[in-house]
Formats: sequence, C-alpha cells, structure tokens
Amino acid sequence: MERQTVNDVLRKYGARIEGEINSNSEANSSSYELFKDETSREYSAYERWANSLGNIIRINPSVKDESRIRKAIDAAHLSIEPWQAVSLSIMGFLSVFLIGILISVAVVFVNNGDVNSFPLLFFFLMIFFAIFLFSFLNSYPDRIARKWRLKASSQMVPAILYIVVYMRHTSNLEKAIQFASEHLDYPLALDFKKIFYNIEVGKYSTIKESLDNYLETWRGYSNEFIESFHLIESSLFEPDEGRRISTLEKGLQVVLDGVYEKMLSFSHSVRSPLTNVYMLGVVLPTLGLALIPLASAMIGGLLTYIHVFILFNLIIPFMVFYLTDKALSLRPGGYGETALLEKNPLYLKYKSQAPYRKAFLIAFPLFLISLTPLLFEYTPLPVMLGVQKDYTFAQLGLSFLGSGNIFNFVSNGTGVTGPFGLGALLLGMLLPISISIFFSVAYSGKTKELILERKKTKELESEFNNSLFQLGNRLGNGVPPELVFGKVAEANKELQSGEFFARVNYNIQQMGMGVEEAIFDKKRGAIRFFPSSLIATSMRILVESAKKGLKIAAVSLMSISEYIKNLDKITERLKDLLAEIISDMKSNMTFLAPLLSGIVVGLAAMITAILGMLNLNSLSSSTGGAANLGTLTNLLNIFQYQYMIPPYFLQIAVGLYLVEITFILTSTLVTIDSGEDRLELINKTGQNLKRGMSLYFIVALLSVIALSILSSVVIGNLL
Repeated sequence: MERQTVNDVLRKYGARIEGEINSNSEANSSSYELFKDETSREYSAYERWANSLGNIIRINPSVKDESRIRKAIDAAHLSIEPWQAVSLSIMGFLSVFLIGILISVAVVFVNNGDVNSFPLLFFFLMIFFAIFLFSFLNSYPDRIARKWRLKASSQMVPAILYIVVYMRHTSNLEKAIQFASEHLDYPLALDFKKIFYNIEVGKYSTIKESLDNYLETWRGYSNEFIESFHLIESSLFEPDEGRRISTLEKGLQVVLDGVYEKMLSFSHSVRSPLTNVYMLGVVLPTLGLALIPLASAMIGGLLTYIHVFILFNLIIPFMVFYLTDKALSLRPGGYGETALLEKNPLYLKYKSQAPYRKAFLIAFPLFLISLTPLLFEYTPLPVMLGVQKDYTFAQLGLSFLGSGNIFNFVSNGTGVTGPFGLGALLLGMLLPISISIFFSVAYSGKTKELILERKKTKELESEFNNSLFQLGNRLGNGVPPELVFGKVAEANKELQSGEFFARVNYNIQQMGMGVEEAIFDKKRGAIRFFPSSLIATSMRILVESAKKGLKIAAVSLMSISEYIKNLDKITERLKDLLAEIISDMKSNMTFLAPLLSGIVVGLAAMITAILGMLNLNSLSSSTGGAANLGTLTNLLNIFQYQYMIPPYFLQIAVGLYLVEITFILTSTLVTIDSGEDRLELINKTGQNLKRGMSLYFIVALLSVIALSILSSVVIGNLL
C-alpha cells in the first residue's frame, strides 16, 4: 500500500474540513454578526483626517505619550493608531503656519514689495491659531474619551441596578450581564456585549476574566463601579441566601454612595474656576468696552474695529472655552441623563432641516436691515431707490434725537469712516439679534416636542415607582399577571401610569395577547406609546421573573421599586448640590452679562455722541463760528473723532460676543447638570439665546436712546 504524504492528506480532507467550517460558521457566528452590525459605524471626521493627513509623515510619540494616547483611543473606540494622532497634530500646525507665511508674503508682493505692507497682525493670528490647532488635535483623543466616559458612566447606576435585580432571583452573573446589555443604552451596552464577544473569540476563557479586564479600563475614573462589580461577583460564593441578597444590595449602595461623594467634591471644586470664568471672560471685557471709544480716539487710528472683533469674537471666547473645558475635566462620571435620543419616536423631527429653513426666513430680513448703513454708503442702492445716502433727524421729524445725521459717515483724510450716527447704531442692533433669532427658532423647532415628551416620560416614571409596588404586592397575593394590570389600572386611572396599565390590560383582554406581547409588541405594545427605559426594564424584569413564579416576580418588582426610590433620593441630593452653581451660571449668562453689555453699549454711544458734537462745534469755532468753547477746543485736539471706532461696529462685536458666550456657558451648564446630553444642550441654548439677547436688545435700546437724548440736551445747553 502506497504511503500517503502530508500534502495528500491535506488535499483529501482539506475541502471537507473547509466545507464543515463554512457550514458551521454561519450558524455559530450569528451573535458575532449582530455584534458587528451594532458596533459598525462611519468614521468620524477626526478619524478620516488621522487616516489620511496623519499618514503623510510618521512621528512616533514617546513611550509615556503613546501609553496615554493608546488608553484614550481605546476608551473612545477610535480606529486610529497613536502615531497617527501625533502626526495629525503636527501636520495641522505646519499646514496653518505655512498658509499664514504664504498669504503674508503674497500681500507684500501684491504691494510691489513694500515691507511695510506685511500683515503683521494676520501673521501673528495664524501662528496663534497653528499653536492652538496643534494643542487641540494633540489632546483630541483625550477629549473624545472623556465624552465617551461621561456618556457611559451616566448609565453605571442603572447597569448595576439591572444586574442586582436580576441576580436576586437568578444567581447567574453571565445571564445578568446579558440582561443588562440588552436593555442599557449605547455606549455602555456595547461594552457589556464586548465582554461576551471577547469570550466568543477566545481572548478570555471565562466571563470573570473578560469582565475583570473590562473593569480595569475604569480604574482611576470610577473605582466605585469596579468595587460594586466585585461585590456582585462575591455574592456568587455566598452559601446563605440572606447574605447573598445583602451582598448584592451592598454592591448597589457602593456605586450610589461613590457617585454622591464624587459629585459632592466636584460641586465644591468647580465653584472657583467658574467664578474666574465669569470675571475674566464676561465682567472685565464688558467693562473695558466703555473705554474703547475714547482709547481709539486718543491713539489716532491704531485701534480699529477689526482689533475689537478679533479681541471680543476670537480671543476672549477662546479663553472662556479653554477655562470652562478645564473646569469640566473635573466632572466625575456616574450621574447624568441616560435617555438615548435616537430611540425617541420624534427623532425624525429632531433630524429635520425644516426648522433651519423657517428660522432663516425669519432672521434673514432682519440681517439685511442691519446692513442698511453700509449698503447706503458703499453700494448704488440709494441711487436705484431714488433717495439720499443720509438724512438728518430733523428731516425725518425726529429732532428730539439731535441735530446730526442718521448714519453719519465722516472723512478721515484717507477715506470715509463710520457710521457714527444713532440711527446706524439702532439698526446695527438687529444683526446679533437676527443671529440669535435664527438659532433660538431653529433649536426650539427641533426640540420642543421632544422636550415635552421627555417631561411627560419623567412624570410617568415618577408615578411608576408607586405603581410598581402595587403591582408587586398584588402579584404576591397570587393574582396572575394577566389580571393584575386591570386592577392596578383601576387604582391609578387618573394618573399617566394608569393609562399605561390600562393599555396593557386592553391588549390582554380585548386583543387576546400574552403579557409579553401586550407590552412589547412592535405595533400595539403599550411600551411603544410610553418610551421609557425604566418602564421597559421593569416590565422585562416582570416577564423574566414571572417565569420563575409569582412570588419571585413580586419580590423583584418590590425590590426595583425600593432601589428606584433610593436612586431618586440620591438624584435629588445631587441636584441640590449643583443647584447653586447652575443658578449662578444661568443668572450670569441670561441676566447680568446682557444687562451689563447693554448699559456699556449705551455709554459708548453717549461718549461717541458727545465727542461728535464737541468736534462739530470745535470746527465751527475754528472757522469763525461759535467761539464759546474756550480752552476746550485745545483739549479736543487730543481726541480725533474721525479715528474713533464707530459704535455700529462696536455694538455688533458685543452682540456676537454674547451669542458666543451663551453657546459656551450653556454647554458647560448642561454638561455639569446632565453629562453628555445633546437634546438638553440644543434646547437650553435656544432658550438662553432668546432670554439673554432679548434682554440685551431692550437694555441697549433704552440706554442708547436715553443717554443720547441726555447728552444732546446737556451739550446743547453747554454750547
């Protein structure tokens, strides 16, 4: 008999083995395919840039930096390598720096090689931006990791709650984690599913090994979460049922106490940084505004409105953003909003672009009106309309506002500058108002119904706790689940929770459904009309535990009712701790800052009006007119009115600054209160823009008109 070689055996059995592997793989990898579908996502813009621009040059970070970046990348679930993150930050710096040099040199060549035309301010701004971009991109993986942890850690308490409640009636850690992964929201649900995936692919041999490895990723960020899981694991080895239940309850209490203590420490430590933000980023810059008109008149054109825009709309907002970002880095996880926006039935309205189109139609006419002074002066629009470029207040029958022109452009020897007129200033107020109206209308349209639904859901959840206890009590008395819903619905018929139980009872009694189908059916299930993670999980626990018997179901529901009550107490205490900080920030953002800015704009307008009138009379005196200014004429030579920053541009810079500050401080406020919550952020931004900018417009309008009339009367009598 001819002896077979290894190759012969491989050829003979290889096809058969491969066929068996392929035939079995489809059946055995369905869970993997489901996990892969859930984890698959489109690359973020940062990942696309890192995988393209970050590959141009390869710069390996130091061992210490690589460890830090790798940890952040893993935590944020980014599909990049540490060296790509470093290379991207360096390429970003070099790109902006080279663009700045090329544009600056091009300006010199356009001006026939005149070195004095080199745009020094632009060049320094580009260097500043390049340094900022390098720092931002270098720390971006850490920022994404922090956001991921905030979102995931806000689901830690519910995760422990689900596992503890499940393990009260079934002492099986693997089943409990699986149950939690099915009913938690993204992203913690995916982390729990990955625990099983690591076992499936053979990375770990037991659920404990895989779980312990995952828990190490939270070391230093949420030690109470790790300790709580270790207590849950230890309950598996308790021979006595009473001690097992006690250990499980201790695990839940540990995570609750840990969250409370960390938030208590955060509420004390964040107060001082936020006070500094308000003083350095809001109060001092706003007070300094009053001096800008005088300063620009004294230094003869060295300070222009461009410098004001750069200072108030770029540098100061960046400083505020940097300081608030540092303060938010102190926020611990474990507390915050856990609802997933995408699960809401009204999510399509949130994604719709219709609110933006509606907001644009409202805001754009106001924006055009605010540009009227510039359109009348620098475009042929007045000729096309057959009107003058400018009018006096007397010509329009508004002589009580003074004798000057509405727009009041003046010549400074090199061209026309302005507008300095009161009318231009009042029209200019519509520019920041139009921008705030655009965002407030769009954001309100996107989130109004979603916020109402969330409020109803929260109200239902607050009632649901007592209803759960009633449900568990009746189950404990031997009433089967098919009948218990009708009895509880009758007892709570005036509450929203009663409506939920009535719908379940209707599906069972009239539609002939089972309990699980009556609650979770995709078309007629009661949970479809009450989108709440708490209610869904409670009902899942009811369905699962009822399979073990009515007594176990009753104990499970009463336990979850008690745990939710304790969780609500902790939540209320945390809100009390944060209430003072949130209240201070909100009052500063929507009241004090707009009020102060409006008054300062009025003062700046008054100073400009006074100098304008004195300058006019000074010119009249020097040409043989009124000679009653005395030595004041010589004093006025210090102030060059034609080089002043027009209050029109000053007010626009202040208004845009308030819009930017509102965006930054609202983001800070929402993150402190609710963690990573996009719906709350957009809704609160729209509300705060509406309140703050409305107050600013009213105060600025009244102060500008009142102080302008006052200055006109006083200076008129003086002259």
